Amino acid sequence: MEGKNNGKRGRKSGGAVSTLRPLERCLCRGAEGGRYDPLGQDKPIKVYASTEDILVAQLTGSDDCSEDAVVGNVNKFCVVPPGYNSQPRRGHLIFDACFESGNLGRVDYITEFEYDLFIRPDTCNPRFRVWFNFTVENVMVGQRVIFNIVNFSKTKSLYREGMSPLVKSTSRPRWQRVPPKNVYYYRCPDHRKNYVMSFAFCFDREDDVYQFAYCFPYTYTRLQSYLEAIEKKNLDYFNRELLCLTVSQPSRLLALEHNVHQQRRLDLLTITAPGWIDFLVSQHPIARVLRQHLVFKIVPMLNPDGVYLGNYRCSLMGFDLNRHWQDPSPWAHPTLQATKQLLMDLNGDEKVDLDFYIDIHAHSTLMNGFMYGNVYDEEDRFEQQMVFPRLLGNNAEDFSLANTNFNRDAVKAGTGRRFLGGALDDNCSCYTLEVSFFSYLTNSSSVPVPYTEEACILTLYDMKLGRNVARTFLDFYKLEHLINPKPTAGPQYPRGQRNSSGRGKDRERGRESRGSRGTSSQQEVGSYAGSASGSSLEAMPVHFKMHHRDGKKR
Repeated sequence: MEGKNNGKRGRKSGGAVSTLRPLERCLCRGAEGGRYDPLGQDKPIKVYASTEDILVAQLTGSDDCSEDAVVGNVNKFCVVPPGYNSQPRRGHLIFDACFESGNLGRVDYITEFEYDLFIRPDTCNPRFRVWFNFTVENVMVGQRVIFNIVNFSKTKSLYREGMSPLVKSTSRPRWQRVPPKNVYYYRCPDHRKNYVMSFAFCFDREDDVYQFAYCFPYTYTRLQSYLEAIEKKNLDYFNRELLCLTVSQPSRLLALEHNVHQQRRLDLLTITAPGWIDFLVSQHPIARVLRQHLVFKIVPMLNPDGVYLGNYRCSLMGFDLNRHWQDPSPWAHPTLQATKQLLMDLNGDEKVDLDFYIDIHAHSTLMNGFMYGNVYDEEDRFEQQMVFPRLLGNNAEDFSLANTNFNRDAVKAGTGRRFLGGALDDNCSCYTLEVSFFSYLTNSSSVPVPYTEEACILTLYDMKLGRNVARTFLDFYKLEHLINPKPTAGPQYPRGQRNSSGRGKDRERGRESRGSRGTSSQQEVGSYAGSASGSSLEAMPVHFKMHHRDGKKR
């Protein structure tokens, strides 16, 4: 067949351009080796018979070749040179993304040393193309290649700041970053001047299967195993409940309650970082104090279907869930609707003070951790919600107050932070906590410090942002005179002791006891100057000044 170049790169052979496309619908393989078909259509679109279940395809270029022609994940997809008709041999790379959280939609052969790779868009929504996660096998020792990720949907990227893809292999299972000197991010004229991320890599072990990813994958199956392990400990302050079923139903959304006693205050977080849960159920002094005074409702994965499928942002049906909080559908957005209903029920319970809603996301263009908050016309409420980010900035070196932003952007009206800020009680502070996919900067250094897998996934237990969030909760409630900083033998408020008449009174008394924030120019905030592990509860005063919305010091 004779093809045309159409301005695209390709190794010509007899006037033809070799273009390889994925030909099989992605049927994700789960942890047990079974297949997960979220669309209920366990049928491949087209399968080429070959030895050892390897897909071998050779398609010459044609006028309908489009960079957007990505229909599913590649599945054991062997890329061979144009004109090659024999069985695959060593060095003919085999690409696969047909596994949980995998994403690679198409591979184009450029030369024996170079391949164009296309991200599969989120299911039912071609707008989002950022996440990739795939394997490469059948390599030769010393084989050098250049992989070009050519269809990112975003132009701004942390690749500009030195981020690089992650890689691991079967004999080296810990994720490492490709050396930044081997990574390039640039506008490519061969791809309609879109931004392309290219990286060079040299395979060094023949029998290894290599895996490449945008960032550290954390799968739904891994989360379930983690939660089951905690549940087996039979902790009296940990309870795991089913909140709802997702659209595909095999995946479930869970609510975790980190104190079964009906006590004083309640905070709800939607997060995916299990290390934060590790910390809350630990015997760390701060965790013990928090458990004795607070109830934490945690939704650890709001979009399990999307995570399972390897989507970057959307659910199975193509919805960006963080834009549908105003009117979620029980049919189209069941996880969102169930979480919203949980919050509204808690907000209407006279025995509960719902103090915080924190939605935690990863950010693809900025470094550090930072927060988004709301703008309110009431000055007291506006200043009240500024307290927590300021305290967190005192505690966490990787938290950026400079990037923290308070707004009422109409585009974000459907986010949890914006909607709940107007729907919940005035005493409830609603935030989005963003954490960089890549790294953080400190005041003492201009060199970015990349997050490790432990820092991104398990951090929230270790010495980074997560434990400092817990520390900040303690600081906040000490400032409000609502918490005793020393752990006691039992709950301060046993189950059923509070009644509806107490709702909101404790906070008001706390404010009166330390004076009005409007008349004080400077506040003392309890922080900790203990060991590096943070195990000391000895307090050291840290000072900060409140600001008006116009930025002037009070």
